Amino acid sequence: MQPPVHLIDETWIDALPATVSAVVADPANWQRWWPYLTLTVTRDRGVKGMQFAAAPAPGSGWPALTGTVEIWLEPFKTGVILHHFLRLEPAGGQPLTARAARRWTREAGWHAKQVFWRLKDELEAGR
Repeated sequence: MQPPVHLIDETWIDALPATVSAVVADPANWQRWWPYLTLTVTRDRGVKGMQFAAAPAPGSGWPALTGTVEIWLEPFKTGVILHHFLRLEPAGGQPLTARAARRWTREAGWHAKQVFWRLKDELEAGR
C-alpha cells in the first residue's frame, strides 16, 4: 500500500551534478524547501543526492506527517535530472482521509515545483 502522501517528481537543471549536489547537501536549504518537515540525513550519496528521514515540523499548518524524502541526481546531457521522492504518512497513526491525502500530495507537488524551478533558475542564470 502506498503512503497517503506520495510524490514522485523530476526537474532537469542545466548545471553540473557537483554544483546541484552542493546545493542539495546544504542544510540551510532544507527548511526552505520542506518547511512542513524536519529532516535528518539517513544517507548522503554525494554527487548522487541525499536521503532523509522526515518528521513533522511544528506550526507548519500541515498535518503531522512522517516518512522519507529523497533527492536523486542523475547526470543527463549537459546537466542533471533532479528526482524528488516524498513518502509520508500521518504521525502517531492518525489516518488521513483519501481526500486529505490527495490535497496534501497536490500541495507538496506544487510546492516542490516552485522550489525546484526556482533552483533551476538560480543555477542556470547566465548560461
